[in-house]
Amino acid sequence: MDNRTAKIIGNIPKLPMKYAGILIPFFLSCLMSAIISMINMIKNLGFIDGFFGLWLSAWLVSWMFAFPIVLVLLPLVRRLVSLLVDMRTP
Repeated sequence: MDNRTAKIIGNIPKLPMKYAGILIPFFLSCLMSAIISMINMIKNLGFIDGFFGLWLSAWLVSWMFAFPIVLVLLPLVRRLVSLLVDMRTP
């Protein structure tokens, strides 16, 4: 049996599976808020001087709300999906 710990990069070990429940909403909220805030800024302002700085500021504010909202709503969404989808393993 191989007892070596899986590594991310170099000697940094991967996190245990129990952290997936927090990392999935973390990355999902980061990506979704970044994409949506960029689309809204392009739509409303276009590519203006200082766009990246303005977008980064707007994204950080959006993400500060998005992450806790995803954490709170995720159990509700899972329950809703389980009403619509047969979750039993084949």
